[in-house]
Amino acid sequence: MEHAVAELAPPGYHDGKDAVLKRLRRIEGQVRGLQRLVEEDQYCIDVLTQVSATTKALQAVALQLMEDHLRYCVHEAMAAGGDEARDKVTEASQAITRLLRT
Repeated sequence: MEHAVAELAPPGYHDGKDAVLKRLRRIEGQVRGLQRLVEEDQYCIDVLTQVSATTKALQAVALQLMEDHLRYCVHEAMAAGGDEARDKVTEASQAITRLLRT
């Protein structure tokens, strides 16, 4: 999904990009660990515990990205006003709805 504002300005998470990537790499390691647990026929509850931890880690990344989006992208759009402001609020609301459904 392309956005005109995104072409003009870096994304809201730009300043924290290294931290986001570090967290995502850690999650990638957790997923590889999950694969290993299944390959080794580990106890179901142990696998589920690790699935839960990985899910929480992904949710934490999502919440940080949403906070950055609201703080920077939506804030800038609100300052500009008009249709851009309304569209950014709608977009953020839809993203929050998607996050809550997971």
